[in-house]
Amino acid sequence: MNPLKTIKGTLILGFVTAVVIAVLINVCVTDAAMGGINNWSLVVWLHVFFGVIWIGLLYYFNFVQTPALATAAADSDGPGPAAIGKYVAPLALLWFRWAALLTWLTGAAALELMGVGFTNAFMLGSGAVIIGTGAWLGTIMLFNVWVLIWPNQKKILGIVSASDEEKAKARVVAAMASRTNTFLSIPMLMCMVGQGHGLPF
Repeated sequence: MNPLKTIKGTLILGFVTAVVIAVLINVCVTDAAMGGINNWSLVVWLHVFFGVIWIGLLYYFNFVQTPALATAAADSDGPGPAAIGKYVAPLALLWFRWAALLTWLTGAAALELMGVGFTNAFMLGSGAVIIGTGAWLGTIMLFNVWVLIWPNQKKILGIVSASDEEKAKARVVAAMASRTNTFLSIPMLMCMVGQGHGLPF
């Protein structure tokens, strides 16, 4: 059976391949040269993995789905936006919100395991100004996902009942929270890369 025929098989194949590479590197390279494969590198790897899903879907919503829905709604001869709203958006939002939570949780764990310290990072303490700023931006983004975007998307998509007026208001709130996360993601990613690569800013 070809594992690439299902998303589950594809993910399993990707993780198994990553583990094999990690084991081979650990066997072939001395600890002195690589620092070994350790708990924090596994957590950071998962943090990046979930973060790619989260931010990738954020960019999909803002760069692809939202403009496509507007175009579909304006096209009187086209199929309309119903298929995206009924089938695509709920599944994308499922992956989106859980990836956001798992990104934040693995990031919090990584702060502890790497020796930065969760509290030290959020207090912008010693050696943690860059990563702490990134952590704060990520926390604001997580709040927006679970408190502003998801509850309002449930109204828009008809998952919970809402009047036309409530749906119109929900569209504005969800759109602005999503755009806020898009702009915050840019400095957040800069902070994360800056900490990991020792950039002096």
